[in-house]
Amino acid sequence: MTRRTFLTSAAAFAAALPSSGALRGKKMGIVIHSYWKRWQGKYSNLKYPPFEHALDVLDHVRDLGVGSLQTLVGGWTSEFAGKVRATCESYGMKLEGSITLPKNENDVGRFEQEVRIAKEAGATIFRSATGGRRYELFSSLEDFKHWKDGAFKSMQFAEPVARRQKVKIGIENHKDFHAAELAEVLGRLSSPHMGACVDTGNSIALLEDPMTVVETLAPFAVTTHIKDMAVQETATGFLLAEVPLGEGILDLPRMFALFEKYNPQIDYHLEMITRDPLDIPCLKPTYWATFPDKPGTELARTLMMVRERKAEKMPKTSGLNLEAALEFEENNIVKCLRQAGDKYGFAPSLKPKAAGKKDEH
Repeated sequence: MTRRTFLTSAAAFAAALPSSGALRGKKMGIVIHSYWKRWQGKYSNLKYPPFEHALDVLDHVRDLGVGSLQTLVGGWTSEFAGKVRATCESYGMKLEGSITLPKNENDVGRFEQEVRIAKEAGATIFRSATGGRRYELFSSLEDFKHWKDGAFKSMQFAEPVARRQKVKIGIENHKDFHAAELAEVLGRLSSPHMGACVDTGNSIALLEDPMTVVETLAPFAVTTHIKDMAVQETATGFLLAEVPLGEGILDLPRMFALFEKYNPQIDYHLEMITRDPLDIPCLKPTYWATFPDKPGTELARTLMMVRERKAEKMPKTSGLNLEAALEFEENNIVKCLRQAGDKYGFAPSLKPKAAGKKDEH
C-alpha cells in the first residue's frame, strides 16, 4: 500500500463518520474484559459477586457513572436483547458489541444473526479481534501470513453484513497486526463499515511506539480500548502491564486529541485488565519468527524506553486470595474512572456505592 493510497483510504473512511462532538463532557465507557475475574466467574462472594450476563454488569457500572458498555453479544436472544436495550435506555447508557467475525462462508449466517440481535439491544458499533499474541501463536512467517490471509477473508465475509445492517465493525490491534499492517488491510477493504478498534497499549508488545500506532490507526477508528501501561526490564525483554490511567507511560491527552480529530463521535472504553504482567521475550530468537525484517532500531528504542521509564513496582494478582484479587480489580477500575474525570476532561464519574478499600497492593 502506497502512502497516497493509505491517506486516500483513511480520508474516505473518516469522511463517512460524523463530524461533531467534543471530548469534554463525554462519559468514559468500559470493556467487559476490565472485569477479568468477575465476568462469568465460577466462585461465590457476596461483596464482589460474579457477573452472569450483561444485565449484571450494567447494574454495577451504572453506579460508577460509566457511559457505555462494550460486551460480548454471542448467544443472545431477542428477548434478552430487549431487556438490555430497556436497561441501557433507563440508565442513559450506550452499548457496543464484541463479536467474532465469520470464520468462513458457512459462518456468515451466525454472524449476521448476532449483529441483528445486538442491534435490537441498541448496538451499532462492534469490536472484533482476529488473532492474538503473534510471538506466541506462530512459529514462522509463513504461518503468520496464512493467518493474515484468513483474517482478511473473515473481514471480507463480515463487510456485506455490516453494510446491510448499517453498523460499523472495529478490528482491534490485538498484538497480532502491526498498526501499518492493519491499516493496509482496512485500506484494501475500503469500506466505511470496517474500521479499527484502537487499543492504546497492546502494540508495545510488538515493539511499536504507542503514539505512532494511534497516529496510524486513528483515521480508521470506530471505537477504542483505553488503557495506560507500565514496563519493567527482564533478562529476555520486558514485562508489560495495564495500570490505572495516569500511572503509566502513555501520552493519553495526545491520543484523545487524535481520536477526536478523525472521529469526534467516537466513544472511549476503559480496558483495565488487572492481572500479572505479560512477558514480552523480545530478546529470544523465537520472538522474531514472524517479523524477520523488523528494524533493530525498534528493539533499541523500546528497550531504551523500558529502561528510562521502568516502573518501580508492577501489578500482580498471583498470590492474592480471591477477595483481595477482586478488590484489587475493582479499585483499579474506580481509579481509572476518577482519573478520566479529574485529569482527562471526561464527565465526572458518580461516587460508587461500594468502591472497596483503598488499594494497598
